[in-house]
Amino acid sequence: MNAASRGKRLEKAVLVGVIHGDATRASVDDSLNELEMLADTAGAEVVDRVVQSLAKIHVATYIGKGKVQEIKEIVGSKKIDLVIFDDDLTTVQIRNLERSLKCKLLDRSALILDIFAGNAKTATSKTQVELAQLEYLRTRLTRQWTHLSRQKGGIGFKGPGETQIETDRRLIGTRIATLRKRLVKIDNQRTTQRKGRKSYKRVSLVGYTNAGKSTLMNALAEADVWAENRLFATLDATTRQVKVASNKTILLSDTVGFIRKLPHRLIESFKSTLDEVRESDVLLHVVDMTHHCFRDHIVVVKRTLEELGATDIPMLYVFNKVDALQDTTIINELRVDYEDAAFISAQRGIGLQEVRDKIVATLEATFSQHEVLIPVTEPKTMSRIRQMAEVVSEEYVYARNGSEEVEPFLAAHLVFKIGDENKNEILSLIRPFEGYTTVELAE
Repeated sequence: MNAASRGKRLEKAVLVGVIHGDATRASVDDSLNELEMLADTAGAEVVDRVVQSLAKIHVATYIGKGKVQEIKEIVGSKKIDLVIFDDDLTTVQIRNLERSLKCKLLDRSALILDIFAGNAKTATSKTQVELAQLEYLRTRLTRQWTHLSRQKGGIGFKGPGETQIETDRRLIGTRIATLRKRLVKIDNQRTTQRKGRKSYKRVSLVGYTNAGKSTLMNALAEADVWAENRLFATLDATTRQVKVASNKTILLSDTVGFIRKLPHRLIESFKSTLDEVRESDVLLHVVDMTHHCFRDHIVVVKRTLEELGATDIPMLYVFNKVDALQDTTIINELRVDYEDAAFISAQRGIGLQEVRDKIVATLEATFSQHEVLIPVTEPKTMSRIRQMAEVVSEEYVYARNGSEEVEPFLAAHLVFKIGDENKNEILSLIRPFEGYTTVELAE
């Protein structure tokens, strides 16, 4: 929900992008389009854009003096409240630009942090966001615009920004240490919770922000996870049980979306939330295939997963919003590049069974099948196998331990599949029964 929907006046903003290095005009325009969506999510109305091509970034003001003057004239003529740069700025650059423009100024990281602060609902996400904000603020303490936070708040002053801008680095450092200790405690609690869910396979939804992860979560789990057509509508990891086959239930987790230039400090702060991704058995990479930059989005998600250390986890591509495609021939191209991908519409429920089937197939790809005869006098062993393996069939027969002199006994004939993570434990459990054979009793 932005400012307009809450009945508040939208802050007028101008966006600034720079063509530098490997960047092209097209890539900068795409990035500015995304920045405009971020600004809208934060509650700003973008009324103008300024783009400059630079061979070298200016140390003092990032952009050239001529562009600074041009932006200053736009600020005055269009009554701009806020100037937003698409790249991160240094403390010196922020200070110099604010002095020249006589206007509040944010870089991309500050804007994303502001959106996270506005969307944080739980104690965990609020702690994570505050830590990221303070890490950002500690190296960028400025005082010129603190009066704005006291008078009217606005973009860039949510959360700790209202009270900590006037606090010195020593006090901020103390607060950061406190928040880190709190997050360590949260991390330990979540680790304990995940240990209690070991009997379930875990699948996590990952993808670019606003790709439709929460909508897919709702469709598969028949849940009511908050889903909105806005960037970063989901911050907290939400987990639900999902039945993907008649005999298989998984834990499905929805996680925070990724984005270009996602601040590293956010990834660090959200470690306990993103551990859901790292400890998953399968990742569902949801892609909005109607977006003209969806291939770039795939690259961004891959790079973020690399940063998280989650590249070894099996991944299924789920191309979403097929019902909104203008050109359906792209599906044939993607089927060549992504052979095991699913093509769905989470909103309309198209292709959901295919997703379930592919999850089951991926989970079972590394399974091995075994069978064993276990005496009914060993209920704990049978119970442990049922917990850690997928029992394909179970019937009761008479058996003996290899010697015909031993009286036959009643045993459970179990056929089961196990994954690599439980294989050693289960094989050691059934080793004492390896010589058992079935017996046909005479009538």
